[in-house]
Amino acid sequence: MLKFSSILDLIRAFPTEESCIKYLENLRWKNGVVSPFDSTSQVYSCKNNRYKCKNTGKYFTVKTRTIFEGSKVSFQTWFIAIYLYTSHKRGISSYQLARDLAVTQKTAYFILQRLRHATEHESFSRQFEGIVQCDETFVGGKNRNRHADKKVKNSQGRSFKKKTPVFGAVEKSTGFVKAIVIEDTKAQTIQPLLKQHIKSGSHVMTDEWHAYKNIQGYYKHTFVDHGRKQYANQDTTTNAIECYWSHLKRSIIGVYYKTSRKHLQLYVNESTFRYNTKQMKTAQRFDLFLQTTENKRLTWQNLKVA
Repeated sequence: MLKFSSILDLIRAFPTEESCIKYLENLRWKNGVVSPFDSTSQVYSCKNNRYKCKNTGKYFTVKTRTIFEGSKVSFQTWFIAIYLYTSHKRGISSYQLARDLAVTQKTAYFILQRLRHATEHESFSRQFEGIVQCDETFVGGKNRNRHADKKVKNSQGRSFKKKTPVFGAVEKSTGFVKAIVIEDTKAQTIQPLLKQHIKSGSHVMTDEWHAYKNIQGYYKHTFVDHGRKQYANQDTTTNAIECYWSHLKRSIIGVYYKTSRKHLQLYVNESTFRYNTKQMKTAQRFDLFLQTTENKRLTWQNLKVA
């Protein structure tokens, strides 16, 4: 792993396109080049950083079956984009990225969507255990801030006519967070998520929302009653997950201004990756992200702009 803590260090570490390719090859194929078409096949080295799979007869490069496949953007540009994407605390807009990289806004937007598509890392996908705080939030504009002709009737509280609910959980031992866009906040929606993402027997801390009732058969369950202005009940609290919600919403409000329901999960993934790697050094986070780019190609045809 290279050591760098600034964009100037990054440019010095990767002065040429060749240096970027070799670094990614060493990161992706630590024990020798492996064919993405047949992992058991012998591989022949060809010119211009190309390889050939003996069993299938197909040619490939380090870009094949990654988010970089099919992109005409240089690796140097991609590496700078990844650095900016992973190191900015609140994210970076496609307009700002376009100016920083000297590309069109459409190209910058597609780069960011590819990066978001690749963001989830396997180390954060395992089941949580121990003490886990759970909560839901609603992403969308407040009705009181809307113009008079755009106000939505009966949209107070947990109504999500113009808002999108998101379920979240924080594991106390690691500080890792998971956040998932959901259709509603009913028990039949939330409780299967608990069983999927939290090991049975764990201590689940929530607020008083009725969707968490009757989970004692799977978990130790304690809660705080926010309706009565209770924010701590002995050791029980939901402050950690609410801290994450504040980061997520500040990112959307301060940088992106608004997100569509269709693409909200991508923005949530971006926020969770940044939150889960906040203790890492810049170069560590950069390497970790590069490890998520395989088998996650996103084409423009598949990306329907909202």
